[in-house]
Amino acid sequence: MADRGHHGSVRGVQGGIFRPTGILRGLIILAWMAFLLIPLYWVFVTSIKPQEDLLTFPPVWWPDNPTDLHYAEAMNKFAGWKGLKNSLLIASVTTIIAVAIGTAAAYSMARFRTGGKHLSFWFLSQRIMPPIAIIIPVFLLYSRYSKQWFGFQLIDTQLGLILMYTVFAMPFTVWMMYTYFRQMPVELEEAALVDGCSRFQALRKIAWPLAAPGIISAAAFAFIFSWTEFLFAVVLTRNQATTLPVAIAGMITSFQGNLYGEVAAATMVSLVPALLLGILVQRHLVRGLTLGAVRG
Repeated sequence: MADRGHHGSVRGVQGGIFRPTGILRGLIILAWMAFLLIPLYWVFVTSIKPQEDLLTFPPVWWPDNPTDLHYAEAMNKFAGWKGLKNSLLIASVTTIIAVAIGTAAAYSMARFRTGGKHLSFWFLSQRIMPPIAIIIPVFLLYSRYSKQWFGFQLIDTQLGLILMYTVFAMPFTVWMMYTYFRQMPVELEEAALVDGCSRFQALRKIAWPLAAPGIISAAAFAFIFSWTEFLFAVVLTRNQATTLPVAIAGMITSFQGNLYGEVAAATMVSLVPALLLGILVQRHLVRGLTLGAVRG
């Protein structure tokens, strides 16, 4: 009897896999994976090809003599290291500031109704605003009036990019953490207050640990936004504060000829931090997104 049941379940699973709908679903998944992974594979292969293999026809799918020359050229000769260090610093500081202020603002809005019921949507509406709409006023402010008004120059500085990235990263952080704090039962914090905790102690010992998945998810989004942003970086920087996306664009528009290998190498380097961050916070990212998106 048990064997019959076992064979029946196996046949049922096999039948589900090999049904026309199952085969079609599998083909769609494979096609989607190929659509995502083949370009990534081609960029990686291009980054390790010798110069003579870059424009051959038919194309070389895997070089006989892989080389790391393009990585050395991209990072040393074309300011890749400077762009990498600037991007890491700017994205990290932006993430810390946006998450710290955004989490505090979201907690205040969720627990004390700060700003009324429409303030959270106002924060989100700021994220909807396209950056191109304000790039010219910001450029004029940074280039002409920042030293006159604030006493220091903001154009071509890491501080200037950090300020702009924080402005654009914080609204999504506030919205995401606001919906996350609303899912958390307020009774836990009230019990802590009854037990003698101050409001800050209840926030530090109860709310923050429970909200850790949401905070990590918001931090990941803020970091990736700051890491990949291009428009403000290319307009507001010249030489000292250029980020890695701007350095890659400079290789593409260089007058030194064929730099496909260097561009591919710098692109692979730019993917590493975002991929590592996604892998490290994957579990918290999924939980934070699902809990933070249940109710607006």
